[in-house]
Amino acid sequence: MDKKLLIAIVDDDLIFQFIAERLIESINSEHQTIIFSDGKEAIDFIDSNRNEIDTLPDIIFLDINMPVMNGWQFLNKYIEIKSKIEKEITIYIVSSSKNPDDFIKAENINEVTDYIVKPINREKYTSILDSFCK
Repeated sequence: MDKKLLIAIVDDDLIFQFIAERLIESINSEHQTIIFSDGKEAIDFIDSNRNEIDTLPDIIFLDINMPVMNGWQFLNKYIEIKSKIEKEITIYIVSSSKNPDDFIKAENINEVTDYIVKPINREKYTSILDSFCK
């Protein structure tokens, strides 16, 4: 039986949110998504639920460019509180930025699993989600 994943989409783009949620649902309807429109919403949620393993996401798809708190600021805060979080969370940066500096910055952050350039197709989501469900 496949593992049911909780997937957080942290992105201010409503169209990306919609498409990502539908694609994930079409890959496995058992997976759940939670959506945050900026890094502050997401980090506040994680921090306030850090002891609630079933409430915390397994995977975060994190945009870099967002209002209020961008993806880099989110990662800085996440690194600060990571040791207090009861669950291992896998973070993928998902951005339209092809700036080499962003790739290098992401590579130097241990908490970032991969940097994915938008748009993400069904095959990429399937590959990522399948790697968690085996």
